[in-house]
Amino acid sequence: MWIADNWKDYMILDTSKGEKLERWGDYLLIRPDPQIIWDTPKILKEWKKPNAHYHRSSKGGGKWEFFHLPEQWSIHYKDLTFHLKPFHFKHTGLFPEQATNWDWFSEKIRQANRPIKVLNLFAYTGGATLAAAKAGAFVTHVDAAKGMVTWAKENAVSSGLEQAPIRWIVDDCLKFVEREIRRENFYDAIIMDPPSYGRGPKGEIWKVEEAIHPLVERCSRLLSEHPLFFLINSYTTGFSPSVLTYLIGTEIVPKFGGKVQSDEIGLLVQNTNLPLPCGSSGRWERIE
Repeated sequence: MWIADNWKDYMILDTSKGEKLERWGDYLLIRPDPQIIWDTPKILKEWKKPNAHYHRSSKGGGKWEFFHLPEQWSIHYKDLTFHLKPFHFKHTGLFPEQATNWDWFSEKIRQANRPIKVLNLFAYTGGATLAAAKAGAFVTHVDAAKGMVTWAKENAVSSGLEQAPIRWIVDDCLKFVEREIRRENFYDAIIMDPPSYGRGPKGEIWKVEEAIHPLVERCSRLLSEHPLFFLINSYTTGFSPSVLTYLIGTEIVPKFGGKVQSDEIGLLVQNTNLPLPCGSSGRWERIE
């Protein structure tokens, strides 16, 4: 498992009964997690004094219960700053486990010793975009939700990257990729973090099981002659890391060689020093 263990402003303190107790900067949150199937005692006193608690409904969805939590606050990861706020379906605007991927590709960008163009699809609030830009890449950030792109721009300003070469695009990711193919606008690296299910700006339905392979195939046409890396993240429960290896191995490797590694990504739980799985990632990199 690849562990995001370089955080100072974030930590999972404990897990039990389908919930995780997290520290986000100065604030404690309790949120549900379907992976937490154990019923261990909630010994830590922090369980009794959260700043917010997301209660999942048996009918689907859920709602927040607040105890002295600001509408918005910030945390830091190395030189990056992220604005957070609680919004629908338990999220805060950041997935901390992705920091293990940020560290991986940032090092590759810095060591490339050449200009690197990165395409970030389903780019959300910009964690991967900012990490790549901070490492020196030219980044195209694409997300279908205008509000998420606005949020990402605010994170860029807070991180001192307002002048960084980032192209902000509000669009359906597959349609954008198809236009870039026609324009012959190639990239040295591609990052994608597709949802399990979603809708585009015009109501287009996205089901990852049906759409992910065509997207990877089209993205393979957007890679430059000497691509640096290709990264897929998946939170879909039914996808094992081997599925991502197979996708990349059938579409990217035959064209560019290189190697593929896929694994679970996760975060350590302070109270047990055991990793909590948080999805999977598939990484392709060129072998010089």
